[in-house]
Amino acid sequence: QVQLVESGGGLVQPGGSLRLSCAASGSIYIIGSMGWYRQAPGKQRELVATITRAGTSNFADSVKGRFVISRDDARRAVYLQMNMLKPEDTGVYSCIMKTFSGSSSYWGQGTQVTVSS
Repeated sequence: QVQLVESGGGLVQPGGSLRLSCAASGSIYIIGSMGWYRQAPGKQRELVATITRAGTSNFADSVKGRFVISRDDARRAVYLQMNMLKPEDTGVYSCIMKTFSGSSSYWGQGTQVTVSS
């Protein structure tokens, strides 16, 4: 069974930073793209950032220039460095990993990020 576990969420003041981590365990071997979603209260889940197997990153316009996504395939992990956080960044952040073939997607349980003074 494949399981993704996120960590690093918490409460931070506007302008602060957090680093989210997500690590996979179980029977997943060849990981393709990875990414992070978030869902704010009362809003639909949105894609925040993705990173391909080759290391190419894409970001939502709302976080571009503030967030950095990275991956470590040896650790089967994906990270999201969040800088200059804003209250509108508040939400539950979930990681996703796809198989190299793209046939399967795996989700973490989510970690809460709250940006508030």
